[in-house]
Amino acid sequence: MGRPYAVKGKKKRKLEGGEASRAPPADAEAVEQEVKENEEVMEGEAAAEAFAEEVGEGIPIVPQPVDSKRRPGAIFVLERACLEVGKVGKGMQILNSDDHANYLRKQNRNPADYRPDIIHQALLAIFDSPLTKAGRLQAVYVRTEKGVLFEIKPHVRMPRTFKRFCGLMSQLLQKLSITAVGRREKLLNVIKNPVTQYLPVGIRKIGLSYSAEKAVNLFDYVAKSNDDEPLVFVVGAMAHGKVDKEYSDDYIQISGYPLSAACCLNRICSALEQKWNIQ
Repeated sequence: MGRPYAVKGKKKRKLEGGEASRAPPADAEAVEQEVKENEEVMEGEAAAEAFAEEVGEGIPIVPQPVDSKRRPGAIFVLERACLEVGKVGKGMQILNSDDHANYLRKQNRNPADYRPDIIHQALLAIFDSPLTKAGRLQAVYVRTEKGVLFEIKPHVRMPRTFKRFCGLMSQLLQKLSITAVGRREKLLNVIKNPVTQYLPVGIRKIGLSYSAEKAVNLFDYVAKSNDDEPLVFVVGAMAHGKVDKEYSDDYIQISGYPLSAACCLNRICSALEQKWNIQ
């Protein structure tokens, strides 16, 4: 009687009592996980390619309200944002802990550190606020964990979904700038460090951290500031750690609890809206 072998065309493997044909549960789970990750990678590549075509034509902008009085506004600096491009499959993607956990582990990196969703939520908190819609957002600067600094114009229409946001950031970090639809105006632009050279001279820079020794009531703190000068708020956009206070004039804590970047920015915007009577 002939010996049973594996499928013809592949390397022959003797089956002992039929046991070898049954993959161990752990192996089956690993294969299933790998298939799932490959599907996600392919979806990510397709989404990135589709969005790259759209970005090539420019991204939309939001109509700006005309401020005839040219009143001072708010400037936000978001530090240590986790935005890193990696080659996954055939394309370049923003690495994140959900879709690229195995890829990151193979490179001895901690997937928990790759949280681009934090900066996405933080930017939505700023650009969705009445403060921005009233024309009182002056500038937004983002510095990544790798030290790449870029500026975002106040009238950008920020992508609502996470995948589209990652597509936009991937294009920005590769092309170094993104323009508006039908214009040459750069809405997102990679610029040289340090960020302080782009801030108005003598402007007050306020760093926020849960570890800061100075605890304040943010609404009272903002209310006491000078009405004629813009304010700079430095907020961390990373999963763990704190922002460096090297260029902050004041370093404050606004809650007895650790807050997410988005929650922190919501509080700042609300305090400024109350101060400037923005409904």
